[in-house]
Amino acid sequence: MRRSLIVTVAAAVSMVLLAMLVPMAVLVRSYALEDRLSRAALEVQATETVVSRRDKGAVAVYLDRINATSEGISTTVLYPGADDVGPNPGEDDRVREARRTGRARIDDTPEGAQFLVPVSLGATSTVPSQTPVIRVDVRSPGLGAGVVRAWGLLAALGLVLLAGSLFVADRLGRSFVQPIRALAARAQTLGDPGPPEPLPVVGPPEVRELGTAFNRLVERIQVLLQRERESVADLSHGLRTPITTLRLRVDGLPDPDERARLSADLDELEGMVDHLVREARRSEREGLVAEADAMGVLLERIRFWEPLAEDQGRDLRVAAPEGHPVPVRASARDLVALVDVLFDNVFSYTAEGTPLGVTLSPAPAGGLELVVDDAGPGLPPGLDVTSRGASGAGSTGLGLSIVDKTATESGGRLVLGRSPLGGARITVVLGPPA
Repeated sequence: MRRSLIVTVAAAVSMVLLAMLVPMAVLVRSYALEDRLSRAALEVQATETVVSRRDKGAVAVYLDRINATSEGISTTVLYPGADDVGPNPGEDDRVREARRTGRARIDDTPEGAQFLVPVSLGATSTVPSQTPVIRVDVRSPGLGAGVVRAWGLLAALGLVLLAGSLFVADRLGRSFVQPIRALAARAQTLGDPGPPEPLPVVGPPEVRELGTAFNRLVERIQVLLQRERESVADLSHGLRTPITTLRLRVDGLPDPDERARLSADLDELEGMVDHLVREARRSEREGLVAEADAMGVLLERIRFWEPLAEDQGRDLRVAAPEGHPVPVRASARDLVALVDVLFDNVFSYTAEGTPLGVTLSPAPAGGLELVVDDAGPGLPPGLDVTSRGASGAGSTGLGLSIVDKTATESGGRLVLGRSPLGGARITVVLGPPA
């Protein structure tokens, strides 16, 4: 916005200055010619007075002096015969016509203009052949010092006006942009844990109005989040108390088979409640935008499962470039849950001794790619194992649905396929941080 405003002002002011200064530059040159013509008219009058005294010597001295000091103007007195005095002797038809008619004339010439003024000498003025003629040649001003100086002043004035307008536009744009940038920076911190500080309301009236509305919105969001946290706490307490009561009653059942079956159902229900409470408290725990080093978290969690793989005689092979952190848009807790789900599926649905391979690598577009291969029976054909309640093994179906949700919310994806080992291949792509 600030740059666009400066460019717009620069373009508008430049067009205005061109429309104003170009005609002024042309007028400067015209004024220079008019000034020479005015000075030439004065010199004609003064020369006429000197010539009327009939002293050619005085005329010659006077013409030498004025021709030496008059820039762009040359004065010559043309006497009848060959007694011309001045730098431009010789007659032409216009001089002879001026002497014959006795009237002054001004003519345009390729060099500028020419004054022809017959001089009355009293009694001899009625004889045209005895009348001297003053010829003043005025050259059009070129790029002389005066014109160049005036053009330079005009150019300097234009640059000063342009620089001043750009400075004012920059200050004006700054007064708009800085509060908006502060608003954007504060909006970026809304996902961070902890209550956000109020945004200072500064800037033009429109920006202050926007800042006030933003602060009001943040306050409303904080109230809603607080109510949500209180509701989650009430939900957790309200659900766990009946579950505890049921567990005590189940423990008192005389039939051990029935007691084991109901205990397993309660464990499953309690797991679902824990998952729901954990998901509800995610924003409070992690903020709205989670980020973690996937390479470090996943490798550490894989090592946690290695002892169990050894106990079951599984050949667990891990391929990963250690020492290279790879940030992804997911929390460390979600990454740990993701690995637990993938390994639990392999250990639960494949026989002991089934080999297992894990590959970690940075994704080409950023983020990380996790590939889990096993040599088990593979995934059930025709069954969407990523949907809740569709695991096909009597569980809640939260396993791969959690993996799919973590991958999708990070900006990645979950891909299911056939492994080169003969079993299932699960590929999880985790997206880079926002």
